[in-house]
Amino acid sequence: MDVTTVSYRSPRAGAAFVESLRATGFAVVVDHPLPWAVVEQVHADWRAFFASPEKHDFPVGERQDGYYAPDSSETAVGAQVPDLKEFFHWYPWGRRPFDGATAELHRHGSRLAAELLGWIQDELPDDVRAGLSRPLPRMLDGSTRTLLRVLHYPPLSGDEPPGAVRAAAHEDISFITVLPAATAPGLEVLGADRVWMPVTPDPGAVIVNVGDGLQLATQGWLRSTTHRVVNPTGDAGAETRLSTPLFLHAADDVRLSPEWTALAFLQERIRRIRGLEVS
Repeated sequence: MDVTTVSYRSPRAGAAFVESLRATGFAVVVDHPLPWAVVEQVHADWRAFFASPEKHDFPVGERQDGYYAPDSSETAVGAQVPDLKEFFHWYPWGRRPFDGATAELHRHGSRLAAELLGWIQDELPDDVRAGLSRPLPRMLDGSTRTLLRVLHYPPLSGDEPPGAVRAAAHEDISFITVLPAATAPGLEVLGADRVWMPVTPDPGAVIVNVGDGLQLATQGWLRSTTHRVVNPTGDAGAETRLSTPLFLHAADDVRLSPEWTALAFLQERIRRIRGLEVS
């Protein structure tokens, strides 16, 4: 099954949305209330920021807020070389060069995510719903961990390390991810048949995917799906790519399972991925 495009205005939007998440871990939402002019302004603001030496004034802090240079970029679990990207972790409480449209995107995206979690809540089987410590949308209440990651994938130079890609295969550690369509294609999702499927929505669409936290909370009824960002070919390699995923995280004290609070689960995953301790 391909990733389904769901109209937010459809009478059966919730059911179709959850069907796609169940089948692929992903869904594309159109006709949604997130203002696209805000997304376009965010892209413009951060395109200028990454082209400026100002980015070096915001080195990543102890709480992981700030700028990650290409030489400190992520290496996906199981990958041998770092991803070809630089990025900025924008939190409302963190170091940041500006607010404006970026703060609006964080706010609007968080509101949309809570509504989409309500759609999921309505579609859960009774036994899964009974196992939740609180309704899914309420798990976000009071969270300070929700992260807007602004990603810049520079044009390819031709001398990249062998095997290096813009984002190696990985799963998101978040509860749920809300991703306005990026400025260029490249996102691919690994299907149940182990075949990679490109996800190339039209501008204005929002991609949503299940994170590890939601997989844990739903006892695997929804599953976090492997995805990647592949390198462009031909003339497209000269293009930059901007992407602005909003990683929604449950509040620290939310119990995702009998064994794990949201904070303990996040700490364990960050320790595995980056070898860092999160407070």
